[in-house]
Amino acid sequence: MRPSSARSIAKEDIPSLRFPKAPVNLDPAHHHALLMKVQRAMRLGNGYRGKCRILFRDSEGLKVVETTIWSYDDHAILLKSGIAIPLARVLDVEMP
Repeated sequence: MRPSSARSIAKEDIPSLRFPKAPVNLDPAHHHALLMKVQRAMRLGNGYRGKCRILFRDSEGLKVVETTIWSYDDHAILLKSGIAIPLARVLDVEMP
């Protein structure tokens, strides 16, 4: 799910983005599926250094980044170099 309106950004640009505190609106089934995708992408990243595409919304709109997920918790997806994306702002995770 990569809407054409999503702007592709570099992982290194994420710390300069502003994220609203309000979560994106996901129904419970989508949220559950998203958590399963995040978990699978983390295993792919840790085991095989595989990259995924993360679709998220910051204060300016939709963004997509291709990167490796190293970890996640209830609040954020953690990337290399201590970079984090708030989990509440993530819409989808795609793996090859």
